[in-house]
Amino acid sequence: MALLKREDVALRQQDDVVRVRQVVRQWAVELGFSLVDQTKIVTASSELARNTVIYGGGGRVCLEALNDGNRRGLRLTFEDQGPGIADTTQALKDGFTTGGGLGLGLGGARRLMDDFSIASEVGQGTRIMVAKWK
Repeated sequence: MALLKREDVALRQQDDVVRVRQVVRQWAVELGFSLVDQTKIVTASSELARNTVIYGGGGRVCLEALNDGNRRGLRLTFEDQGPGIADTTQALKDGFTTGGGLGLGLGGARRLMDDFSIASEVGQGTRIMVAKWK
């Protein structure tokens, strides 16, 4: 798999979530994703960026344009050094929330993207990787 392009974006405050949405949409357009896939990618990135700021205390997202033979993809890796998630299986269930929201964020992001992985350790932070392929 070849890395075509990479960019890191800081996530410190709510305004950064808007910036991430804009940057992710621009990348998705440049990579030739359909309007439907652009919307899925932006929606997932918005939710994960918001979680990074609100629950993770801030962090960063790394955008990577990939080429894997016949496929091109966009991979987003969100990282924070926040409190971590004690039970990632529970956190991925629809309706589970610690913040009073609808509890659709992580599970929704997983459904919108082709690849999803989460690694979290209490007291150490969280790393979520998502990717969409075309």
